[in-house]
Amino acid sequence: MKLTWLSHSAFRLEIGSSIVLIDPFLSGNPAFTGDIDQATKGATHIVLTHGHDDHIGDSAAIAQKSGAQVISNYEICMYLAGQGVQNINPGNTGGTVDCGGFTVSFTQALHSSGTVKDGQSIYLGNPMGIVIKAPGEKTLYHMGDTDIFGDMALIDEIHAPKIGLVPIGDRFTMGPQTAALAVRRYFHFDTVVPMHFGTFPLLTGKAPDFAAALQGSPTKVHVPSFGVAMEF
Repeated sequence: MKLTWLSHSAFRLEIGSSIVLIDPFLSGNPAFTGDIDQATKGATHIVLTHGHDDHIGDSAAIAQKSGAQVISNYEICMYLAGQGVQNINPGNTGGTVDCGGFTVSFTQALHSSGTVKDGQSIYLGNPMGIVIKAPGEKTLYHMGDTDIFGDMALIDEIHAPKIGLVPIGDRFTMGPQTAALAVRRYFHFDTVVPMHFGTFPLLTGKAPDFAAALQGSPTKVHVPSFGVAMEF
């Protein structure tokens, strides 16, 4: 498994023969300094946690260009279908969908989900976390945007994720200390990767504070560098 951070909560996951983009907010993202075509090259799937613009991002354009399958909740899939996306694979919280070579399971997240168009709010279903499993690979859990919640313990019990992608930016999600508490109290991760930080000035949570709060934990903190692949 190869995982590349594309800034914010966006990742490129290479798993088996699949290339999966998670929450590909690239154009309009001040922290994304790469080439969009290169970052999305060969994409076979796009997985979306919720409907905010900084997570749906470039999904419609990427899917139309590449034919990549979009996996998300029903509302987001229908919203993107209305924009011309033809290859969709909808699910919802608690469910699992087969994506050919890997599965995506949807968990709850404490956040909101929607967008605004022409001054009107558009409801885009409930926010979610996503669990990705593939034979012979470690299970990955992208928490999406969320606060800490007690049922994280059930996510660990049901899915036993070993790689955690954890939001730490504060204001819109957990901050570093609360995110570290969630990792310590509810999970048995081998490695955690902080995300959703450093993109905008409003996101004040910092990766060194998250790492410091997890000192002494058996879980390794891997602070990502933009565009540099991590192998698990």
